Amino acid sequence: MTDVSSDPSASVSGGGLLRNWRYVLATTNPPPGGMDAVSKWLYLTRAGVLPMTIVSAAVAGLLAVYRGDTVNWGWFALSALGLVGAHMANNLMNDLFDLGVGTDREDYPRNLYSPHPVLSGVITRRGLATCALAVNAACLVVMILLTAARGWAIVGFALGGFVLSAAYTAPPLRLKKHGLGEPTVLVVWGPLMVGGTYYAATGHIPGAVILASLPYAVLCTTVLMGKHIDKLPWDAADGTHTLPVILGEARARRVTQGMFVVFYASIVALVIARILPVASILVVASLPVMRRTWAAFSEPKPAESPVPNPVWPLWFAPNAFLVTRRAGGLFVLGLIVGAILGW
Repeated sequence: MTDVSSDPSASVSGGGLLRNWRYVLATTNPPPGGMDAVSKWLYLTRAGVLPMTIVSAAVAGLLAVYRGDTVNWGWFALSALGLVGAHMANNLMNDLFDLGVGTDREDYPRNLYSPHPVLSGVITRRGLATCALAVNAACLVVMILLTAARGWAIVGFALGGFVLSAAYTAPPLRLKKHGLGEPTVLVVWGPLMVGGTYYAATGHIPGAVILASLPYAVLCTTVLMGKHIDKLPWDAADGTHTLPVILGEARARRVTQGMFVVFYASIVALVIARILPVASILVVASLPVMRRTWAAFSEPKPAESPVPNPVWPLWFAPNAFLVTRRAGGLFVLGLIVGAILGW
């Protein structure tokens, strides 16, 4: 297990700090030798997965430019900042609520692929709750400012995202427990994040933008599918009926592969429909990574990781994340080209 000491004196040089931050962002684990204040915050908020939210925000802004809408970049930036804060708050609340209902424990994957911040002694339960409250309060301020600028529709986007994110693990709904966690990710990372940011930036939300938000949202959902396949033995024993528990491991792997196909096919379809720029086809450059991930999903999870894997026992989730990171980056690049050249 990684040393979870939070002594900020452990790494004080500039190079050491950067190494710490890179390590946390790459692995979601505390860096060897101790944590400085920034590393600790990155670890507590699981900042390594925040790029998925940043991509959703970027998709919204670039779509607005491609479509020729007038963009208020100040409101766009504030909305994007609010999205990142909301994702941080969600990660903090998930750890808090899963601990509260007894899901997170020492032998559960959450504490195995990265030490649980409370169980490992990095922070108290009260401290974790305070962090979640502080970040949610900051997001509330963002919502109020954007509502004053753009109207009450902002409240719908913001509260919709908050309710779904909190209910993902929090009683009484606990959407994850009833096979609704995966659809929640699809809705949040697509229509709510992209649609809400587009509305904040432009003051309106065309239906075509909602359609354009779905391919990347599907890709983000594959990461959660992979994670829940990895955790299936524990979740099934606990009575947590995630979608992979309901489907069974083999079928869940096939469904996730189908979602990868849907991502690439929907990009092509939306380009043909002229909703996305032609340059969006750049996502096909991620196919070499996709082939490796496809192969991983074609077989049951190995008994031991065949490659160095700092987040073991996660196996399918990091493979899906690699595709999401590569294809998401290429999608943004295609949208940049489309925004600049108009194709």
